[in-house]
Amino acid sequence: MTEWWEREDLHFRDGVLTFAGRRVDDLARQFGTPTFFYNSRRIVANVERLRSALHEAGLGDRSGIKYAMKANRFAPLLTHLRGTGLVGIDACSPNEVEHAIGCGFSAEDISFTATSLSNRDLERLSRINGLSMNCDSISTIRRWGRLGPGRDIGIRVNPALGISRAQNEKLQYSGVNTTKFGIYREQFAEAVAVAKDFGLTIKKIHFHTGCGYLTAQLGIWDSIIDSCLWFVDQLDSVEVINVGGGLGVPHVAEDAPLDLTRWAGILAGHFRNRPQSIEIEPGDFLAKDTGILLLTINTVEKKMETTFVGVDAGFNLAVEPAVYGLPFHPVPALRLPGDCRTVTIAGNINEALDVWYANIAMPPLEEGQTLALINAGAYSSAMASNHCLRGEFKEFLLT
Repeated sequence: MTEWWEREDLHFRDGVLTFAGRRVDDLARQFGTPTFFYNSRRIVANVERLRSALHEAGLGDRSGIKYAMKANRFAPLLTHLRGTGLVGIDACSPNEVEHAIGCGFSAEDISFTATSLSNRDLERLSRINGLSMNCDSISTIRRWGRLGPGRDIGIRVNPALGISRAQNEKLQYSGVNTTKFGIYREQFAEAVAVAKDFGLTIKKIHFHTGCGYLTAQLGIWDSIIDSCLWFVDQLDSVEVINVGGGLGVPHVAEDAPLDLTRWAGILAGHFRNRPQSIEIEPGDFLAKDTGILLLTINTVEKKMETTFVGVDAGFNLAVEPAVYGLPFHPVPALRLPGDCRTVTIAGNINEALDVWYANIAMPPLEEGQTLALINAGAYSSAMASNHCLRGEFKEFLLT
C-alpha cells in the first residue's frame, strides 16, 4: 500500500523508510536524534516546478522568485540555493539580510519587507546599497526618507482579505480583523504623500496575506490579487508587483496538492496585459517538504484509554503543530509487522501543548525505534527555542 505522502525521494521500500536516497534508520544511527535532514535536490525541484508553471502561463520572462528565508535559514541550504542562480531572497530583519549576503547573495538579490522596524534597524539597512526596501507603514516611509531622500521604495499594502490552509486565522496576515501588516486603502493617499515629501519613488507594490493555501483557497487568491491591483492603479511609477508567498503543501491525506497550473493561470489572468514584472516569495512551498525531523521513541505506554508514544524532542524544536495546528505526519523508519493501532505522539517538554500528533493510526511502535516527522523543512528549526533547556538538535543538508 502506498501512503499519501510517498514520492520518489520519500518512500517505503520493503518496510524501510528511504529519504533522499538514504535509509532513515542509517541516518539516525550515524548522526543521532533529534536531527533535521534536508534534501537539496527536492528544494531545487520545487523551484523548477514553480518556474515551469509561471513559464507555461506566459509569465516566465516577467517573474522572479524570492525565497522567504525565514522558513529555513540553514546556511548550507541558502548557499546551495545561491549556487543554482534560480532564486533571490525575501528577508525580514537586518540579520537575515546580512546572513543572506554571507551565504553568497548580493544586496540586489534581496527584497526586504518587515514590520515595526526600529531606527536602529533602518540605519543598518540604509548602509546596504542595492537592497530593495518595502515599507510596511507610514512611519517607516517617513523615517526611511529621512535617512536617504530620493531613493526608490516599495510599499506593502493590506487588502483586508486573508488566505490560509483551511482558512486558519492563525496563518493569516490580513482579513476581517485589522492587522499590523501593510497600509490599508484608507491610509494609502497619506503614504504616497509622505513618500513624495522625501522624493521617494514608489517602484513596487507588495502584499502578503497568509500562509499554506492550497487549491481550495484559489478563489480567495484571485480576489486578493484583484483587490491589490487597486493600489497599483493609483500610481504611474510602479514597475514591480510582489504578490508575496503563502503557497502551501499537503499536511494530511485529505489535502490535495496545490494546482500550480491554476495558480499561475490566475496570475496570468491579472497580469498578462500589464507592464509590471512579478515577484513571488515562497517559503513553505519550496522548503517544507524538503525536510524531515528524526526522533527516537523512548516511551510506549497506555494511560487510561490513550496509548502515548513519547519521543526525545518537543514542540520547542518545531512549533507549528502546537502554535498553528499544522501537523507533522509521523512515519516509522522501519515498518514493523502487525496491525495498526491509534496512538498519540508526545514530546519531552513539560507543557500540556507538547503533542506532535494526537490519535493517529500507526503500525506497531517500540521503544528505541526511530520515528520521522515529515514536512519539517520550513518553520521548524528556524523557530526553535531552548525551552526547558532542551533546544539541542543537529541539521544536515543531503546532496
